Amino acid sequence: MNPEFLALSIVILLFSVIVHEVMHGFVARKFGDRTAEHAGRLTLNPLPHIDPIGTVLLPGLLILTGSPILFGWAKPVPVNPLNFSNIRKGELFVSAAGILANFSLAIAAAVLYHFLNALPQTFPDILGSILQFTVTINLLLGIFNLLPIPPLDGSKVLMSQLPYNLAKSYQKIEPYGFMILIFLLLTGMLGFVFSIARLIAAVLLGA
Repeated sequence: MNPEFLALSIVILLFSVIVHEVMHGFVARKFGDRTAEHAGRLTLNPLPHIDPIGTVLLPGLLILTGSPILFGWAKPVPVNPLNFSNIRKGELFVSAAGILANFSLAIAAAVLYHFLNALPQTFPDILGSILQFTVTINLLLGIFNLLPIPPLDGSKVLMSQLPYNLAKSYQKIEPYGFMILIFLLLTGMLGFVFSIARLIAAVLLGA
């Protein structure tokens, strides 16, 4: 892999996961919860957001093993739903904020890619590759987080809309969520997420 492309890919991945988390905190503040703000997490400075496993160890292992995909996550932004002006609505919008942020970044990168392609002069190949990576990685982050498995955002979106009794029953799988994700990853069952992300990226990029 081109060292320049690899370095830029890491920057894009880091930026994408940070924007995802910051948007959770930003929308939470709109609903009356300033926990993330008081914790100094409403910033694009990467230092407060670094997670030893998701931001350092996992991407590092993927790079060392020559994985065709780079993936990771940032430290979750602290949110206290009890501070929301409307708990049910707040849970829905705050949980969905990170997913929508990633989809927005993917669309913005695709628009920029097509804009540059429409210019009469050519632009560097590395820029085109990075924009393609930005589209794909943000679609991957967004679709992955849509899965209704705790602690992913999709589970919180679903829980916020379930009747109280069903939500309480659904919440019981939360302690096992990480193990479920590991099982799906090791068995290759998460491959469909990568396939969907690549398919949508191909459509957005006109590939």
